[in-house]
Amino acid sequence: MTASSTIDARFQCTFPGFSLDVDITLPGTGISALFGHSGCGKTTLLRCMAGLQSAPGSMTVLGEPWQTETFVRPVHKRPLAYVFQETHLFPHLNVRRNLEFGYRRIPAGDRQIRFDEAVRWLGLESHLDRMPVGLSGGERQRVAIARALLTSPRLLLMDEPLSALDLNSKQEILPYLERLHDTLAIPIIYVSHSTEEVARLADHIVMLEEGRVVAQGPLRETLAGIDNPFRVQDDAGALLEGQIIELDDHWHLALFRFEGGQLWLRCEHRVKPGDRVRVRVLARDVSLALSENSDQSIQNLVPAVIDQIDPDIAPGISLVRLLAGPTPILSRLTSRAVAQLGLEPGMNVWLQIKSVAVIG
Repeated sequence: MTASSTIDARFQCTFPGFSLDVDITLPGTGISALFGHSGCGKTTLLRCMAGLQSAPGSMTVLGEPWQTETFVRPVHKRPLAYVFQETHLFPHLNVRRNLEFGYRRIPAGDRQIRFDEAVRWLGLESHLDRMPVGLSGGERQRVAIARALLTSPRLLLMDEPLSALDLNSKQEILPYLERLHDTLAIPIIYVSHSTEEVARLADHIVMLEEGRVVAQGPLRETLAGIDNPFRVQDDAGALLEGQIIELDDHWHLALFRFEGGQLWLRCEHRVKPGDRVRVRVLARDVSLALSENSDQSIQNLVPAVIDQIDPDIAPGISLVRLLAGPTPILSRLTSRAVAQLGLEPGMNVWLQIKSVAVIG
C-alpha cells in the first residue's frame, strides 16, 4: 500500500493512570476495526484521529496530512464524519430535516453521496416525516449514520455505534452496516469490543491493550493467528468467507462453500444459493480426529493440515492452528488430548464442527 491509499496515525499522550502509544497503518478502503476491552484506548485513539483530543503525533489520510510535528488541521476543516454512541439528533426536526442539516451545508459540486442514496442505504424511505422521539434506538442510529454520510466525508469514524442498543436493535441495524460495507467507497474506522460486530463488518483489525497495539492486519489472518492476544477468550476463532451453494429446507440448513471445504450451517436468515456470506467457527467448537468418522452426529468433517500448536495457552489448554486448503482455522483442545493423539505440525487430520455451532 502506498501513502496515498492508506490512513496513517501515530500518537503518544499520557493521562493520569493511562497512556496511549500507537503507530498504525490502515487501508484506505473498507472497514477497519479498533478492537479491545473497555478502557484499552479505542475511543481515545479515535478522538485523536478526529482532532477532538490533542496529542503529539501525526495523521495522514489518503496522502493528505491532517497533523504533523508543526501543523494541526482544525477539526472543522477535516473532511470527516463522526458517529457517536448516542445519536444526538435534533429533537425538534423530523428525520428529513435532520438529514438535510449537514447535506445543505455541502456545496452541490462537492457532494459525493446523494440524499436518496443515503436514505435508501439505511432504509429510511418510510421514516422521513417521523420525529426522533417516535423512533426506536436502531432507527435513530440509522438516521445518525445517514446524516453523517450526507456531509460527504473522506473518512467516517464510528465509536461503538451499537453499544447503546438492545439486542433486537443491534440485529436490526447490522444488515444496514453490512450494506454500507458493500457499497460505500468511504473508508470507515469502527470502534468495538464486540467480536461479533467486528467479524461481520471489518476487513482490517487493530487490537489494543492498555493503550498499545498488540496485533494488527487483515481480519481473517489476524483473528486466526496463533499468537492472537485474545486467543484465550471464549469467542476466539476463525472467520470464513464463501458462498451458499445449496439449501435444505426440510432440515433448515444451508451448505456453505469456502476455499478449503464446505460446511452445513443453520439457516436462520433468508439466504439463497449464490449469496456471499461470512461465518465464524469458534476454536472451542472444533474437535480433531486422525481419521474420517461419519458414524457420529457431527455433520461437518473437513480435511486439514496442522500448521502450528501453541501449548498451554491456559492451564491444560492448547491451541492448534490448522489449514483447510489455504483457510486458517483454530481448535482449542486440552493439552492431554494433543498428547494422546500425538498431534504435530504437518499432520493430516479431520476437523469436526457441529452445524449448530457455526455462527453466520
